[in-house]
Amino acid sequence: MHGLNPQQSAAVAHVEGPMLVLAGAGSGKTRVIVEKIAHLIRSGRYPARRIAAITFTNKSAREMRERVAKRIKGDAADGLTVCTFHALGLRILQVEHARVGLRRGFSIFDSDDVLAQLRDLMPGAKPDAVQAMQSLVSSVKNAGLSPEQAAEAARSAREHEAAALYARYQQRLAAFNAVDFDDLIRLPVQLLEGSEEAVAAWRERIGYLLVDECQDTNDAQYRLLKAIAGPRANFTCVGDDDQSIYAWRGANPENLAQLARDYPDLVVVKLEQNYRCPNRVLRAANALIAHNPHEHPKTLWSAQPDGERIRVWECRDAAHEAERVAGEIHFLATSRKVEWGEFCILFRGNHQSRPLEKALQLLRIPYHLSGGTAFLDRGEVKDALAWLRLIANPEDDAAFLRAVQSPSRGIGATSLAKLAEMAQHAGLPLARAAESMSLLKQLQPRVANALGAFTDIVRGLRADAARLPPTELVRRLNEKSGLVAALREQCRSEELFRLRRGNLDELADWFEGATISGPGELAAQLALLSHADKGDPGNQVRLMSLHAAKGLEFRYVFIVGMDDSTLPHESSLDEGRLDEERRLLYVGITRAKEQLWLSYSREAQRWGTKVRLVPSRFFDELPAAELQRDGADPEADAARRAERASAGFASIRALLED
Repeated sequence: MHGLNPQQSAAVAHVEGPMLVLAGAGSGKTRVIVEKIAHLIRSGRYPARRIAAITFTNKSAREMRERVAKRIKGDAADGLTVCTFHALGLRILQVEHARVGLRRGFSIFDSDDVLAQLRDLMPGAKPDAVQAMQSLVSSVKNAGLSPEQAAEAARSAREHEAAALYARYQQRLAAFNAVDFDDLIRLPVQLLEGSEEAVAAWRERIGYLLVDECQDTNDAQYRLLKAIAGPRANFTCVGDDDQSIYAWRGANPENLAQLARDYPDLVVVKLEQNYRCPNRVLRAANALIAHNPHEHPKTLWSAQPDGERIRVWECRDAAHEAERVAGEIHFLATSRKVEWGEFCILFRGNHQSRPLEKALQLLRIPYHLSGGTAFLDRGEVKDALAWLRLIANPEDDAAFLRAVQSPSRGIGATSLAKLAEMAQHAGLPLARAAESMSLLKQLQPRVANALGAFTDIVRGLRADAARLPPTELVRRLNEKSGLVAALREQCRSEELFRLRRGNLDELADWFEGATISGPGELAAQLALLSHADKGDPGNQVRLMSLHAAKGLEFRYVFIVGMDDSTLPHESSLDEGRLDEERRLLYVGITRAKEQLWLSYSREAQRWGTKVRLVPSRFFDELPAAELQRDGADPEADAARRAERASAGFASIRALLED
């Protein structure tokens, strides 16, 4: 355990019984998990195949696997499980599919598929109403409730309506031999809590469990953890109650406190030494978060120097604020030779990015906005995925409907509706109905011929899937399906065609060297990929929401829009969620490795009129000694203006000389 501090060493050394590691921001929690895995294997307590480390993103899982591989040489780490909760749930369902009423090769519906099914089950409903019901059904599933349990728990008319829809929706999924993302946790929980044989088998498979970011678990994920851990409770949960910022998507920060109640022998270790931030930033973060209630209070500290005071800017409006931020970034990048990727601008809502983008563009500063169209959401990629799902599972009606129309084959909605009607009457999935000569004879000859040609292509690709590696299969699919030819026809320029064709090629490249058995597993793995896990922004200024910043770090951090209706958000004040907004700012502050700026506007345009803004109440919770406000030190301000003016003239001269 060379190089670990005493608290980290204590966390690594404890291997019998339940443990909670309260890991403050930048305290080296990933290193602790990696070292603990290495210790468990080297000590002979557990072979790698009986250890599972659970993360919340594929990116985190990939990084952890890489670090373990560097730490443990040879084949000692073979068989180690490092994956997300959803990937673990998928693994359980692939082994135990029959016990939960699924057939081999089941499909995983993404949010678009789910929305399409609910829309069909709610004829005439407005889009907002369908989305609201989708959210309600998802929240019930995240609580680990079955349709019957949801009906029992319903109190309002709206909840009863959601429970009834949930039941019909699950019947639809069963007919398609499909699950959605929420089912990847709910169904394993249902299985392990209801079958002594199944839970004993999985406790034997997973002897030691490590869970990262435990404060972000929802109720169903927590129950899955408990079911696998069992009475022996050989697990380590790592989390930070001060960084619990995902309650809006089902996370329950109370799960950390629940651990102590469920496991009276729980050993708690606090990691308080921060290896990321200057002490001045940490003192501000500690003072802010101290206003929240704590079961296990922490005080972060660092061996680093204090660093510069936190700059606080009052600006006229959002445009002026954006200009100041862009100007400061340009100055620091040019005068101190700082890479663009060392800067990050954080905001509460994505709409705040527009003036920032404009200001950065005017200064020719390259930037990457997180939250644009995700790779897996691009039309041509979703088309290819639909084909892949259909090859894997002929009973996936949602995949059939997308694939048969991608590219267009002259089969209209009326013809597809008639096919669906005949399929339902015959008790067949759409893909099998399209193969039935007796049913095709009931359609127009042109439509029947088009469907026949389509099924021939699908049949050929299924044969290819049995013998081709994943990468080659996806490339073959892109060509034989007609997707590439359709793109060429759709794209007005060769450049646009190359770009969109490149997306299909990239999809194939994801599986280079992968050992995946069959298209079913390939489709399942694709379905699990997180949108945020793909795409390196490179050397560009990062623009992102405070929610998206968790787990990241940058030398220079700007937090903009700190007025009292934006941060804290006005809805949080109405709903009594001020504590979570405070945690959100705490996360933002602790991203800064060197220097931090906080800014707000005096006024904003709202509904065509100027509105006076009030600085965020969180400024009053930050220690005044750590802040440098505009005008508070005229001498320092004058020196900074002179330095920046000189740098500005130099930049102008350089532009004129180009």
